[in-house]
Amino acid sequence: MSQIPPSNYQSVSDRGELLGKIQQLEEKCRRAEDALLAVEERDRLLGDSAPFGIFVVDTEGGIFGANQKMLDLLAWPADRDITQLNILKYPPLVDSGVADAFSLCMEKKKRLISDHACLIDTDGCTHLRYNISPVIDKDGRFSGIIAFVEDITELKRAEENMVASEKKYRLLFESAPVAMVERDAAALKRHLEQLKADGIFDLPSYFDQQPQELIRCLGLIKTVDCNSAFLELMEAQTWDEIDSGLGTTNKPEDIMRLAREIILMVADGNITNEREDTFVTLKGTKKSILGKSLPLSGHEDTLSRIVISMVDITKRKQAEETLRASEQLFRNLAMQDNLTGLYNQRFLYQSLNDLIERAKTNRSVVSVIFMDLDRFKTVVDTYGHLNGSRTIKEVAQTIRQTLEDRAYAVAYAGDEFVVVLPGFDSDRAIEQAAKIQAQIKNQVFLRDQGFEVSIQASFGVATFPLHADNMTDLLAAADHALFAAKGSGKDCIKSS
Repeated sequence: MSQIPPSNYQSVSDRGELLGKIQQLEEKCRRAEDALLAVEERDRLLGDSAPFGIFVVDTEGGIFGANQKMLDLLAWPADRDITQLNILKYPPLVDSGVADAFSLCMEKKKRLISDHACLIDTDGCTHLRYNISPVIDKDGRFSGIIAFVEDITELKRAEENMVASEKKYRLLFESAPVAMVERDAAALKRHLEQLKADGIFDLPSYFDQQPQELIRCLGLIKTVDCNSAFLELMEAQTWDEIDSGLGTTNKPEDIMRLAREIILMVADGNITNEREDTFVTLKGTKKSILGKSLPLSGHEDTLSRIVISMVDITKRKQAEETLRASEQLFRNLAMQDNLTGLYNQRFLYQSLNDLIERAKTNRSVVSVIFMDLDRFKTVVDTYGHLNGSRTIKEVAQTIRQTLEDRAYAVAYAGDEFVVVLPGFDSDRAIEQAAKIQAQIKNQVFLRDQGFEVSIQASFGVATFPLHADNMTDLLAAADHALFAAKGSGKDCIKSS
């Protein structure tokens, strides 16, 4: 058997090694191609699955790549290659103005956004938004355009609805018979939030210590608009008149109080409450208003749009005050004696009973004086009934002048009077009776009528709980004491 020379062995070994390297290289290339195909398939799936259209344009306007969504939006025939389409020459894109947008992007080399009508009605699409960006390579050269196209039909409808809603709101706002003003409190809200972030949580105390901050905060509220009814309420022609004039017609303390209330409402996020207030208009008219504030829908978090309605309730408040005064007058009349102006029996029975019940609880005392005028019939017989009534009226005034706070007198019947003395014990009550007795003796009555009449009176005193433990018995005890005084020759004071 012939032997192969050593040199030939080496040659066979080299060829085998080379073959192995070639096979390894082929395997790497195959794997690279598979990976590239996988990437391309993934990109294709991502592109075709995207909810918006994507396409790439060269420097001449020719499309050299597009996803399926874009093909649908461009209405490009399915049997034609998309690379045959030139974005600058395709009639539907030229007619809709899209071509002009791409030309502008190529010229300016800047990104732009352009809205256009849909080329075809696909699934109700009416508007498209083109996000067009130049492609600049690493050397700074312009190499084409990439565009993302989205269906903004719903957005356009929402915008149109918003515009229509705003027009309707403005119409209602301006034509409303109720005074309305729109304000922007967003800056104030941010400022108050910053104060809390800085650790200032007790805003009332903060404003007490730094009152100038109230004016600063109030200045952060901007007036956006007001209607004609608001100008009429303020007796002004323009907002500028109001803005510069209210501070001169209203007291500084009232403005500070209002500023504090408004700012704390914003801080608490409670701006929808209803409140009454008063102010002075530019012409000096004092007005009462019922105000209601409400953030417009969509502005609840920022408070950038707050509508405040104000109803003029001046006449209503005046009517209420008149009614309240009338009610008080009728109440007083129901409890007062028409002739003397003193309280009457109805008031006596109601109030004295209450005083005794409180005295039981507080363990205090209540005294009453029962009194009548001595020989008063002689005065009537001498000077007539009219002057008799005048005398009783003057006596009532004399009694009232002697009384301290809380004590009161009652025109009981004819020339009889009852004096109620809360907190007076028997001794103090007798002293009070003596004071009334002396005052009446020293008084000359009917002087205005040209007469000089002297009067004397008799007094009976009783005290709770010394002489009685209820109203009825207390009055009866004082009446019995008065009867005893009359029996003792009149012009004297007796106690039960």
